[in-house]
Amino acid sequence: MNQVDMAYNRSVLQILEHGTERTDRTGVGTISLFGVANKYKVSTDAFPVLTTKKVHFKSLVRELCWLVAGCTNINDQDLTKHTKIWDAWADENGDLGPIYGKQWRNWETNKPETDSNFVGVRPFQVVDQLRQAVLTILSNPDSRRIIVNAWNVGEIPDMKLPPCHMMYQFYVTGSTLDMCMYQRSADMALGVPFNITSYCLLLVLVANQCGLKPGTFTHFIGDAHIYLPHVEKLKEQIERRPLELPQLIINEDADLFSIKPEDIRIENYNHHPAITFEVAV
Repeated sequence: MNQVDMAYNRSVLQILEHGTERTDRTGVGTISLFGVANKYKVSTDAFPVLTTKKVHFKSLVRELCWLVAGCTNINDQDLTKHTKIWDAWADENGDLGPIYGKQWRNWETNKPETDSNFVGVRPFQVVDQLRQAVLTILSNPDSRRIIVNAWNVGEIPDMKLPPCHMMYQFYVTGSTLDMCMYQRSADMALGVPFNITSYCLLLVLVANQCGLKPGTFTHFIGDAHIYLPHVEKLKEQIERRPLELPQLIINEDADLFSIKPEDIRIENYNHHPAITFEVAV
């Protein structure tokens, strides 16, 4: 059994066996377990993607490229390659407020911009957390502060959906780059399969940018939950036989900060049929 499906199945079973039924923001109801963690070895030769159902890799890639670019509006994408992941939360103009992309790339400080050539109302200085993380990996790899944080308390009221996967940290050992991510809330059926692969992909992209090898992705989850209408289909999914993991191919000339969906693909992705789970909005 491949390591990805094994870890995922184990977490689903833990929730079903030891979780408790809880009410939630959506009104749907969940079975929830607090404090779940898994580790995934990240290799381009056996890249972490669930095989017990089809994970729509192209949508996942488009979303990650959109976040890395600092985007917060669904119309900031090439509409011919539009991923619908965020449509349910966007307003009539496609805006989502200051969600992940803004916090990763344009975190506002309380310090006014000091550019002497600026004319008009002076904006605040911003921090490009992702670029700062890359520079720290390169200049001070032993730092314990290589962190990107999306949980900006002052701006949460303006976000259409507060960050679920709220912070991640990098750790360098020799020529290997590891990452851990903390997720406050995790929809096991719909969100977690995307989250695992998306952050493993981000680890590969940052490692490539820094001339390092990807190592281990550690996924910490606070509230790991299964929505009640998803229970039977998830039970069906984890009974399926896991298959071999696919290979990840990255355009070797691609730069992290201008990465495009066409720079990323997987090959030999064999999987069981897709399973449709309704999104709880």
